[in-house]
Amino acid sequence: MTENSQAQPAANPELPTQYAPAEVEGKLYERWVERGYFEADEKSGKPPYTIVIPPPNVTGSLHLGHAFEHTIIDALTRRKRMQGYETLWQPGMDHAGIATQNVVERELAKEGKSRHDLGREAFVERVWQWKEESGGQISGQMRRLGDGVAWSRERFTMDDGLSAAVQTIFKRLFDDGLIYRAERIINWCPRCLTAISDIEVEYQDDDGELVSIKYGDGDETLVVATTRAETMLGDTAVAVHPDDERYAHLVGKRIKLPLTDRTIPVVADTHVDPEFGTGAVKVTPAHDPNDFEIGRRHDLPNITVMDERAVITVPGPFQGLDRFEARSTIVAALRADGRIVAEKRPYVHSVGHCSRCKTTVEPRLSLQWWVKVAPLAKEAGDAVRDGRVTIHPKEMEPRYFGWVDNLNDWCISRQLWWGHRIPVWHGPDGETVCVGPNEEPPTGEGWHQDTDVLDTWFSSGLWPFSTLGWPEQTPSLEKFYPNSVLVTGYDILFFWVARMMMFGLYAMDGTPPFHTIALHGMVRDQFGKKMSKSYGNAVNPLDWMDTYGSDAVRFTLARGANPGVDVPIGEDWVQGSRNFANKIWNATRFAMMNGATVEGPLPDASQMSATDRWILSRLNETVAQVDALYEDYQFAKLSDALFHFAWDEVFDWYVELSKTTFFAGGEQAKVSGRVLGEVLDVTLRLLHPIVPFVTETLWTTLTGKESVVVADWPADSGFRDQAAEREIEHLQQVVTEVRRFRADQGLQSGQKVPGRLDLSATPLAAHEAAIRQVLRLQAAGEDFHATATLPVAGAKVELDLSGTIDVPAERKRLTKDRDAAEKEKQQAVAKLGNEAFLAKAPDNVVDKIRGRLSKAEADIERITAQLAALPES
Repeated sequence: MTENSQAQPAANPELPTQYAPAEVEGKLYERWVERGYFEADEKSGKPPYTIVIPPPNVTGSLHLGHAFEHTIIDALTRRKRMQGYETLWQPGMDHAGIATQNVVERELAKEGKSRHDLGREAFVERVWQWKEESGGQISGQMRRLGDGVAWSRERFTMDDGLSAAVQTIFKRLFDDGLIYRAERIINWCPRCLTAISDIEVEYQDDDGELVSIKYGDGDETLVVATTRAETMLGDTAVAVHPDDERYAHLVGKRIKLPLTDRTIPVVADTHVDPEFGTGAVKVTPAHDPNDFEIGRRHDLPNITVMDERAVITVPGPFQGLDRFEARSTIVAALRADGRIVAEKRPYVHSVGHCSRCKTTVEPRLSLQWWVKVAPLAKEAGDAVRDGRVTIHPKEMEPRYFGWVDNLNDWCISRQLWWGHRIPVWHGPDGETVCVGPNEEPPTGEGWHQDTDVLDTWFSSGLWPFSTLGWPEQTPSLEKFYPNSVLVTGYDILFFWVARMMMFGLYAMDGTPPFHTIALHGMVRDQFGKKMSKSYGNAVNPLDWMDTYGSDAVRFTLARGANPGVDVPIGEDWVQGSRNFANKIWNATRFAMMNGATVEGPLPDASQMSATDRWILSRLNETVAQVDALYEDYQFAKLSDALFHFAWDEVFDWYVELSKTTFFAGGEQAKVSGRVLGEVLDVTLRLLHPIVPFVTETLWTTLTGKESVVVADWPADSGFRDQAAEREIEHLQQVVTEVRRFRADQGLQSGQKVPGRLDLSATPLAAHEAAIRQVLRLQAAGEDFHATATLPVAGAKVELDLSGTIDVPAERKRLTKDRDAAEKEKQQAVAKLGNEAFLAKAPDNVVDKIRGRLSKAEADIERITAQLAALPES
């Protein structure tokens, strides 16, 4: 689509007296979609600009974090579209293996069934049915927010094309020796019955117990401490540091393992910290990742003591007990046997929990599929180091390198039924065959496909190119790969971003998946606390959209978006953004009713007033500033710049200063009307990417053109008028000081008072009518009596306040306020003069009292001046 530049402004534009978001947002969005504004044409000659949506889970709904991220992405793509780029914001959803399977399993449980009652094929079919009927509600919520995505290109990580991409990359990695199968320690969820990734583990401080246990007897005794006494049944060694002289005589010997009939060796390993605890640690290779590595170095056996549901399997008195029940039972048995040296409870320590079901995660030795990441991770690091990919803000680079430079091999298999099934077939004699998407699997007796599915991050790691048709070399892939920028939270820098970098570089012959990684922070509540349902501070953005409108939510989020920094959000800030949307509406409506127009060329500067030249100069400066901040992903700063330019300079100053011109009519009113139309046109286009709905309504009414979505992005014309800027700044000083005086005297902002202006010593004589208008100053009549004289910035302003205020009451009020300030000053001076207090008080307390003293002194000076300015009663 192109801008309909031939359309004419509406002859008599009319806007409702109030802006009602609920009445316009849905209709506008559907119109945009119907007109195809958000679609991308791979045949276009325009330069491409591509962003993929971080695919939300199909089980999910729009939370404030989504709204935040989507607002940033939408603003970027809307601006680039207006700049003439062929923009693609690629939408789609993730199949979310564990989360989706859990949802459907809970539905089955309501029917008294489990997935095993259905069998694998029927269960997977049931999940697909749920996905079609109930999944993806987030798509409708994205429309509410105004997301300008190419809906016709929507993808799902389990659709046919993406499934082919998954099989292809798996096959290539397998054939290149980068995928293998081995026993390693993994995060295991005993509730979900699957391995889970690091990002699916949430750590929290839990109350536990730390018990110190005596191993061995007599001179051959060691004391170890553990929070997981149940795992001692799987101990195969005790480790000490090689340089620890306390235990040198025991290294190489075997000691008795309590409660068992086994002896275990004492080994020397540099992993042990001799300064921590007793300097001796129990080694359970099958149930701890560090112990597993010690076990490999010393060729220790791996003894698994629990099954997949975390039930003890070791024959004996503890067999069949749940791990937590076994823990207390084993501690009791050790205590009875005189083996407990010390106990500490509660012992607060960090414990991993499954992010889906909150079950405590169990480190477990398991046969799984792995990606050998070292060569892939090196390429991912090199791409940033050599400048092919830029991380923004740059301060996040060390975190990225710290991760990719130290990556362990990646466990990619999951013991689920929903997901991309691993394309490997096992034969009757141990044969292993990996099958690509266009290959036939082996058949015959004993052949079967691997039962595991792939980690969700495996398929989402292909997202930047699989969504464009890879492995086929499609026109979309050629046009829109690599992506221009990835916008995502720093919290998944290590997981999703690293996976995409590794896979993109591997699959696309060294071409990284994106040029820039723009990282943002997490949304928090107004107190900086993480939002969570359990904390009671979680916010449904749809509720705020219903109350205040989508533009208000978007603008609030954008104003908090400093690169890589967490974003505190409170409802009062959304209210403020709603007020801003209303201000834009009301001021634009007033301007259009009083002559603002975009018809005809902009008048020559020689025909304009200083006020006209000032606002155009400020307009172009704002365009340049906003452009620079967009390129630096400084959304908070650019939003703030737009807010203050629109509210303060356009609406509160230019419109107010121009009212006398508009009311007077004539040629100058036509000139200012055209200038105001230009300013509104550009301002609404600048605001559009962040607040699309209100700006669309106002801009199309103002210009009569098709849509601001496909309008041209404003360009800095280069017009600057420093003399006009200095002149209006001088005027603002005069007005601001008089307004402050009026407020100090208790006058209402709209209250008119007689006043006399002497502007002879300033360049402001031509602005007298405008100054009187904004200051609500009436002409001085014959009975004018100056009760206050204000020398302000070279001007002299005399006011007659007689009859406008109750002088005795005002004097009494001010005197009372000054007395309170004097008392506050005396108290602060007394404390600051007390040496004993200063010696004991913290620095922040002393600084606070000094601040109180400074404020009290300023209040006294201000109130004294107000009293002196009061007329005689």
